[in-house]
Amino acid sequence: MAITVSGLDHVVLRVRDMSASLAFYRGVLGCRVEREVESLGLVQLRAGRSLIDLVDAAGELGRQGGRAPGPDGRNLDHFALRIETFDEERLRAWLAGHGIDAGETQDRFGAEGTGPSLYIRDPDGNTVELKGPPDATVCTIRTPSGP
Repeated sequence: MAITVSGLDHVVLRVRDMSASLAFYRGVLGCRVEREVESLGLVQLRAGRSLIDLVDAAGELGRQGGRAPGPDGRNLDHFALRIETFDEERLRAWLAGHGIDAGETQDRFGAEGTGPSLYIRDPDGNTVELKGPPDATVCTIRTPSGP
């Protein structure tokens, strides 16, 4: 099974100042708020067909990334690649054949709606989410537990 990437689904940025970041992404770049999950400190902004997720570095989800963005802290939490098909069994076999351990599959919200995804790590330890097509039958939004 070869993976066919159809585009970038979303990028997750850890931010020190949510107000300043929202002013920039909304006021300067014209993105609009798509969804907010206050309990996680998460604001998702529409950027064309993709999303830019802003995570408060001091919030529940943001603290998982360590220090706030800066010289000694991570800014990018993960990025998500939208893949054409999500056949979990074949996908896991493909990844395992390349020595890649995949995380748990969960339904997660993305640029096209809620659908299956899983997390893997690249050789440098960056988290990459492989995001399948949205599932029209999913009615609830589950908040992610992180990469």
